[in-house]
Amino acid sequence: MDATKKRVAIVGAGASGLTACKHALAKGFRPVVFEAAGDGVGGVWRRTLASTRLQTPAFAYRFSDFPWPVDVSGAEVFPRHDQVVEYLAAYARRHGVTECVRFGCKVLAAEYAGVPDEEAAAWDRWSGNGEAFGDGSGEWLLTIHRFDFLILCTGRFSGVAHTPTFPPNRGPEVFHGQVLHSMDYSNMGHAAADELIRGKRVAVVGSGKSAFDTVAECAAANGGRYPCAMICRSGRWMVNGGFVWGVSLGHLFCNRLAELTVRKPGEGLALALLAILLTPLRWLLSKLAETYFKMQIPMEKHGMVPEESFAGSMSGCRLGVLPDKFYDRVEEGSILIKRARSFSFCTDGLVLDDDDAGERVDADVVVLATGFRGDQKLTDMFVSATFKQQIVAAPLYRQCVHPRIPQMAVIGYTENLTSIYTFEMMAKWVAHLLAGAFRLPSVVRMEASAAEWDEHLVTRRHGEGGGGGDKPCLGAVSTWYNDELCRDMGYEPRRKKGILAEWLQPYGPADYAEHCSCIYISAWKIVGEKAKRRKSRGPKVPVARAMA
Repeated sequence: MDATKKRVAIVGAGASGLTACKHALAKGFRPVVFEAAGDGVGGVWRRTLASTRLQTPAFAYRFSDFPWPVDVSGAEVFPRHDQVVEYLAAYARRHGVTECVRFGCKVLAAEYAGVPDEEAAAWDRWSGNGEAFGDGSGEWLLTIHRFDFLILCTGRFSGVAHTPTFPPNRGPEVFHGQVLHSMDYSNMGHAAADELIRGKRVAVVGSGKSAFDTVAECAAANGGRYPCAMICRSGRWMVNGGFVWGVSLGHLFCNRLAELTVRKPGEGLALALLAILLTPLRWLLSKLAETYFKMQIPMEKHGMVPEESFAGSMSGCRLGVLPDKFYDRVEEGSILIKRARSFSFCTDGLVLDDDDAGERVDADVVVLATGFRGDQKLTDMFVSATFKQQIVAAPLYRQCVHPRIPQMAVIGYTENLTSIYTFEMMAKWVAHLLAGAFRLPSVVRMEASAAEWDEHLVTRRHGEGGGGGDKPCLGAVSTWYNDELCRDMGYEPRRKKGILAEWLQPYGPADYAEHCSCIYISAWKIVGEKAKRRKSRGPKVPVARAMA
């Protein structure tokens, strides 16, 4: 069976979809990318606030083999959203991805046509034999199209908004103004969004990055005459740079030495004990960062000190970059920060803490920056009721494939602090699976490994010392995770030169560039050598390790 003749579908042309297509092309496939937007690639970066910038420095948010233009990376530490869109579009053009994209094509549902769902769920091996395409009889149906493999790259931060529920006569129905989610506000376009908020009393509910950006944009438009109210339960670690006492956050929290201070899935007893012994070191680093940023940012003065530790925020990908002059606008009265456990609506605004006697916030427009329902977006993708239940009931193996949903991968659902090269590593792994470079282990072993990783990610999602959130994040163990993917693909995980660099410097796209630039040369050689070995000893393909 010539795997490169198999039909591969990719849903979404954001960062994860583009790199998934690029690496599938590099393996000889000709994937089709379905993108709902009709105006270009870039995903959520094409539909965001005018003031939105990267939350990661440009040198870290890049593909391993595609650096930023010098005029951007040399002038902007955190590039603007339009610069990010152009960077992603240039990457797509450079690697021939644009020609694979069908714009204006929204995938409403995907149906697996092969064995019945119940039979697929009972398989001992993923897709029946542990290989990407199974025995070749299964297909995914996308409307009138048929594909042998499906890759979902729909992300978590678009599509299905998370909106609070309210008791009767306490919700938006009693409000005489306009209520919208931050997703809808971002999708309006810059001119329409500006017209909506200008000269209006605006209240923004939330404490995440989208809330901070929306509040800052409203304050810049209206000033002190119509101050923007920010309603939040607690503060969030929003910082004004990537350095603490002159040392980068990456060197403090994102290298191999820092990862020794946290428990990691499948690490063994010795490393687990070492992590316990080194816990005070992680606590100290966290306190140093907290002290530094409290000195730099007047968060204590305005009641915005987070309950969560700084290290917990890093681990859970809840760290953000503060909008320019945010606290200057608080000082001048353009932004009013209101802390509340809960809120409800009244005819002319909001009532804080759901109490008739609670503080009232007058508003003409209320923006709910209350997050997204990424799980529902995945669930809605499937026709099969069995798959709908399975996709949220059990975690993904290697954060990419569901042990009981055949011939399908998910890229970009699990985040990292510098997500773009994590997406790229996922895409490389899936492309190697498609090319037959390795075979997945048994379903039981995959489920055991996935459950162990999920237990770790759930702990990090709920924070170290407080906080919350519902998005899986590899922030504290990204190097450990990438090591697993490298071993599966047959590559040496440790790529730096020198023991000090290996343990003290964070891994970034530049490190993967040297390692991955040889993948396209060596991968075919490796696959060819494995093919020769298979001929001599039978049709077996090496099984990917289920445990690190």
